[in-house]
This record gives sequence, C-alpha cells and structure tokens, in this order.
Amino acid sequence: MLLLVVWIAAVVVSLVVLGSIGYGLVGAFRRLGRELQAAEREVRPVLEQAAATAARAAALQAGERPADAR
Repeated sequence: MLLLVVWIAAVVVSLVVLGSIGYGLVGAFRRLGRELQAAEREVRPVLEQAAATAARAAALQAGERPADAR
C-alpha cells in the first residue's frame, strides 16, 4: 500500500514539474513573438529607406535622372 502512495506521489510531482516547464515554454514563445514583432516594426522604415536608396542607385547607374533631383 505504501508503495502505491509513493508511485502516485511521484506521478503527481512529475506532472506538476512537466506542467510548469510547459507553462514556462509557452510564455517564452509568446514573449519571443512579441519581441520579433517589435523588432520588425523598428526595422521596417530602415528597410524601406534601403530599398529606396538601392532603387535610386540603380537608376543612376542606368543613366536615368532620379525623380527627386533638381
């Protein structure tokens, strides 16, 4: 009988440990997702500016006059 109680206690402790690990992992993945979204919001203007600069450089190399030139 005592052995059965020990096994039940071991299973309960194992489930609690696994549950806490799972809860921590889910929270970490949610935080990671929020961090990636924030990084994308911060980097997007830089990427757009780099794309515009690359387009202007390509236009200059092709001999065209850029639209904002005076």
